[in-house]
Amino acid sequence: MAECLSEIADAGGPVDAKEELLEECESIWKQMEECQRKLMLLGKDTLLQSDAKLSLLMLRWKALTVEHRQWQVQNPEIISTHPDVLLELGKEELQKIKSDLEMVLSTVQLKNKKLQEDLEREQQWCEEQEQILDTYSKAEEEIKTQVEQPSTESLKMRGFDELKNKIIKLKTYKKELLSALGEFLDEHFPPPEKGENTKNKNSSTEPAVELITIHEILEILINKLMTTPHDPYVTIDESFWPPYIELLLRYGMVLRHPEDPKRLRLEAFHE
Repeated sequence: MAECLSEIADAGGPVDAKEELLEECESIWKQMEECQRKLMLLGKDTLLQSDAKLSLLMLRWKALTVEHRQWQVQNPEIISTHPDVLLELGKEELQKIKSDLEMVLSTVQLKNKKLQEDLEREQQWCEEQEQILDTYSKAEEEIKTQVEQPSTESLKMRGFDELKNKIIKLKTYKKELLSALGEFLDEHFPPPEKGENTKNKNSSTEPAVELITIHEILEILINKLMTTPHDPYVTIDESFWPPYIELLLRYGMVLRHPEDPKRLRLEAFHE
């Protein structure tokens, strides 16, 4: 309070504000002295020689209880209503709060730094443990492989025989499917008749191009997709009958190249 009053006086604040504040402080101090005198008198009247300490503690407890009740029912009083005094007091209080917050911030930052260091140390330890566990796992697999070597070889031979039988069955099944597909295509999509290629109808000197069947078109596209999956497009020529091409495009079995409509590819149904 003295520092605040000195700052107001040094800053050229009004003298009446200082005098007003001193008068209020003096009045409060006189009230405190009067209360203290009454308490001392009350203590002298009731104090007994036998239990002086207990009586004194009881008096203090009663006084604190009364003061506590008074503080609960009364509203806080402003020390001064002068704006200059309140401004300086507010600045002083804000400065204290700022100092306390800076101290708390510094403490929290130090704690966070220590926690970060502990986290990095724990992560490094965890990585080391994972490497050790990985090494032990590999060693265990090697030992297990060495122990189970004979049984593994017999299992490999048995698996090879089963795989061989499956391959033979798949080849047989493939032949049956291709045969059934050929019969279906020959029945429902017969080979185009000679002279149906419109491009060669008006040519009397050049012979008409022989058109290939839809079975052959599909076979060409399938072989291209299987042999060169990175470049599955086939360039069509006059031997590809346009109605068959439009049929395959309409049912989504083939796709055109996005930049060259003369190139086709089979839809990758196996992916």
